[in-house]
Amino acid sequence: MITGIGVDIVDLARFDRAVSRTPRLVERLFAVSERTLPVHSLAARFAAKEALIKALGGSDGVRWHDVETIEDEHGNPEFALHGGVAATAAARGITHVHLTMTHDAGVACAFVVAEAETGRSTGP
Repeated sequence: MITGIGVDIVDLARFDRAVSRTPRLVERLFAVSERTLPVHSLAARFAAKEALIKALGGSDGVRWHDVETIEDEHGNPEFALHGGVAATAAARGITHVHLTMTHDAGVACAFVVAEAETGRSTGP
């Protein structure tokens, strides 16, 4: 059963300016495994994290490093949830989070669907 959806769009030029002006922003927002990616990929991952917050229903207890974007064995993006984010997802009965990301025409976009077992309460 779908318990939440989220979408976010990031302007690539604006994101690049922000990262260039404040280099520590990359360290604050991204896990070590994400930091070496090109700026368009970082922007997509930032959009993914924002979309996940929307799918979870809010940012309470969310720390940026607790949300890591990784690839499955086929190269598809997915999340590794840690700490408070993992606890929030578990408390809401979320058993799987679907993620897709793209970047084109000056923007990065991510779409997230949170899914729970059928019949389980997922209220905040």
